[in-house]
Amino acid sequence: MGEVLSARALGRATLARQLLLERAEVGVAEAVARIGGLQAQTPHSWYFALWSRVSGFDPQDAAGLLEKRELVRVALMRGTIHLVTADDCLAWRPLHDDFIFRVTRSAFGRHWKNVDLDAVAEAGRELLEAGALTFADLGRELHARFPDGTPQALSQLVRARLPLVQVPPRGLWGRSGPVAHTTAEHWLGSPLASEPSLEDFIARYLAAFGPATAKDVQAHCGLTRLREVLDRMGLRTFRTEDGQTLYDLPDAPRPPEDVPAPVRFLPDFDNLFISFADRSRTGVLDPAQTARAWPPHGHIPGTVLVDGTVGATWSPSRARGTAGLTITPFSPLPAHARDAIADEAASLLRLLAPGDTHDLVFTDPW
Repeated sequence: MGEVLSARALGRATLARQLLLERAEVGVAEAVARIGGLQAQTPHSWYFALWSRVSGFDPQDAAGLLEKRELVRVALMRGTIHLVTADDCLAWRPLHDDFIFRVTRSAFGRHWKNVDLDAVAEAGRELLEAGALTFADLGRELHARFPDGTPQALSQLVRARLPLVQVPPRGLWGRSGPVAHTTAEHWLGSPLASEPSLEDFIARYLAAFGPATAKDVQAHCGLTRLREVLDRMGLRTFRTEDGQTLYDLPDAPRPPEDVPAPVRFLPDFDNLFISFADRSRTGVLDPAQTARAWPPHGHIPGTVLVDGTVGATWSPSRARGTAGLTITPFSPLPAHARDAIADEAASLLRLLAPGDTHDLVFTDPW
């Protein structure tokens, strides 16, 4: 049946693979690949995720990789926008095409009944590869050609059928721009993988988030019936304390459960909390503590890890030359934890606003 791993041991394994036990001395693109990409539907908060994981992180380095097309923001796992390397975009997107189409059809399918889906998709490709467009502009252009469809439904049909990347300046550090799209193939100058490997994708998930159950893998990507794939991959197996089967790569890091875990600031919607079927399974968060600030299905706030567990939320502010962070703990913090949070917060404020006056506020616990 396999060795039993405690929730704390699982948490330490995940933190190690997510580069959260120690900042990694690697380049930004390698870090993004190692942690399995980053959920990045917000244009800038993923920079904080990388800052917490990469030694000497410079946000302009990451922005430069977006401009150079070595990193892209594209709809992938669960149909949400992720930051991934160009190679992973091309390899992984075909695996998620059917899921993204089904989810989009459930919302807009009734508006597609009187249009030729293939013709709309090809028209959308032609328009987007002629020049990046927002969905509003794309919808207007398509509606002129296909008047039986609504502009929004037509643009979402194209999103469902084609791999679309958000192009800079959207997502650049210190800048922004319209949410404009073109196709991944056009942007990257390469075709999508013709024979995408589900086994390779699962192995990459385990390298970034394992050990994990079959339900965890499915929750991460939205794909189903993965247990039979896991069973044929020759993986090492463990058990959770309640008897669930965990799968893992044989040589992946599984540090002792008493390994120290430093204070780390994570952004809203960090994959550390999203990529499991049971968010409490790894011991990284205690639902009884976080329920007041963290609904089961809703916005995930910026969080502070204290000894490998979510110990507080954080929120930034900026006004009249002062940049601030407000820390709200879930329970009273011991002095050493409060000091460690203050030190890490000072570094984050220097990243956010190096020329401003900085202000750190600890509120009463939730």
